[in-house]
Amino acid sequence: MPWSLDYQPPKEPALLDQLFLAVGKALYLASAFEAKCQFLLRIMKIVRHYESTGDTSATAELAKVLKEKMLGQTIRELNTITEFTEKDLAIFQRGKDARNYIAHESAQLGPLSSTSAKSINEKLTRLRVELEALATADNLISVWLYEIDEKEPAPRGIQSAYHEWVFQWVFEGAYGT
Repeated sequence: MPWSLDYQPPKEPALLDQLFLAVGKALYLASAFEAKCQFLLRIMKIVRHYESTGDTSATAELAKVLKEKMLGQTIRELNTITEFTEKDLAIFQRGKDARNYIAHESAQLGPLSSTSAKSINEKLTRLRVELEALATADNLISVWLYEIDEKEPAPRGIQSAYHEWVFQWVFEGAYGT
C-alpha cells in the first residue's frame, strides 16, 4: 500500500515508539550540530574580515548579510578559513554524514503496518553508529565554541561525559544522573 499509515495497525507499536523517540532526539542533536558549524563559520568570516580591513562598519555589514549554508558547504568553507587537522576534518566529515543519515534516512521504514521488528532493530543499531559519529563531531565543535566564547579551556568533565550523556538521553530518556 502506498500510504505510510493505512487501515492496519503497526505490527510493532512499542518498538516503533522507541525508534521514533530516539530518532527525534537524535534529530535535535543533528540540527544543533549543523547550527554550531554555521555559527562558527560566521564568526570566523567576521573575525577574518575585521582583521584584514580594520573596518568596524564594513564588518558589521558583512555580519548582517552572511547567509546560512548547507552543512557540507559549511564544513568545506570552514576548512579553507581555519586550520583543521586532518583528524578534525575527518571527524567533521563523518559528523556531516551522520547528520544527513539521521535527518534523511533514520526513520525511513515504509508502511508501519508491515514494518518488522528486525527492520526496526536494524534502524536502531545503525542509529547508534551514526549517533556516535555525530556526538564526536558535536563534542569537538562544542569545545571550540566554548573556548571562543569563554576564552579558557573547555571543561574536561563535560568533554569526557558527553558521549555517555548523548546515548543516555537518546536511548534511555535521561542523562547526567
